Amino acid sequence: MVRAVRLLLAVAGVMLFALGLVVLAVGGPVAAVGIWPLISGSVLLVSVVLERQRYRSAAAEITDGDPGPGGGEPAPLPSRFRPTEERFVDPTTGWVMRVYVESSTGERRYRAETDQGPR
Repeated sequence: MVRAVRLLLAVAGVMLFALGLVVLAVGGPVAAVGIWPLISGSVLLVSVVLERQRYRSAAAEITDGDPGPGGGEPAPLPSRFRPTEERFVDPTTGWVMRVYVESSTGERRYRAETDQGPR
């Protein structure tokens, strides 16, 4: 489902971007109108790319498995990741998320606190 929404938004972004380019290329008095679809398409495309990197690692995205609670990592993290004191409430799901870090690389991963449900 999420993949279909991403694809739909990406297609809409490409179409708006292309429409904006066409209107700008035509020129004349309506050329300025082409700026808005160009900007809107760009925002959609950037949003689709950035949303994929929200709380899940690249490895979790590649396997395309179900996200874990709160949208974070779906499986237990490798032992090299250590929990930090950093926690936050995911504004979308209401889950309390814990930040884990791998100290040698600084890579961060996010997992929902297992002892708490949505807030």
